[in-house]
Amino acid sequence: MSLAQRTGAVMGTDRLPSPPPWARVFAGLVAVAAFAAWCVVSHPARAEPPEDRCTEDAMLVFDASGSMAGTDWGKGFAPRIARVKEALEIVLPRVTPVRNVGLIVYGPGPYNKCDNIELRLQPQRHSSQRIMRDISALVPAGRTPLTTAVRHAADVLVYRERPAVIVLLTDGEETCGGAPCQLARLLKSQAKDLTIHVIGYAPRGAGDAVWKSRCMAEETAGLYVSVETTEELIDALQKTLACPLVSMRDEGQAASDTGDLNPSSSAR
Repeated sequence: MSLAQRTGAVMGTDRLPSPPPWARVFAGLVAVAAFAAWCVVSHPARAEPPEDRCTEDAMLVFDASGSMAGTDWGKGFAPRIARVKEALEIVLPRVTPVRNVGLIVYGPGPYNKCDNIELRLQPQRHSSQRIMRDISALVPAGRTPLTTAVRHAADVLVYRERPAVIVLLTDGEETCGGAPCQLARLLKSQAKDLTIHVIGYAPRGAGDAVWKSRCMAEETAGLYVSVETTEELIDALQKTLACPLVSMRDEGQAASDTGDLNPSSSAR
């Protein structure tokens, strides 16, 4: 080797052989993997919001006894049942797309009978129109076997095996000899996870009327709400029948509309 050649070798002027094609491909893959890892660390993926659905089936236990034909609730001459329909027409379309809701009706029929309890609809999704169709056809009559109606609702909901919610609507007391407090304690002791909410219609001017059925809510960690107006009933139905996510979203919207930054908490 000449002196010039030796000098070139020392100075690094000799060209190194090109890497084989597979080496270039491997190097590219390593670079891509490193970039992806950097993206994950530097820009973590946004957590998906929880699915806007309820896990507990709900049963609406609806009072269609004779007193629901009364006109002493709210303004004008519309009977109580008409005002309840008005409230349900607003609330149910919000609730039933995300929760299975069913309907039990008690009251219609001969006044002197206490077995006028009927399952109109098993809990199911998108049941708003079906429920409203059944309620719109009701003619209030009969007595108030609300304790037996709640027991029937619990059985339909398979309360021993599944979490369940019952929303009892009533404008008066039990009139068929039932013991609502005793039943609530029994159901609670046997249930997997049962919540009973009670909405009591109070005639305007009755003040803070409290029905004995309030204990059903107290025994099962539910809500008891006494209402006098359609607006109060809408709010009560929203808090008791709706899913927490639905209630929170609607209350948040109401808060933004009114400037209230601390909407009240909602029921399970």
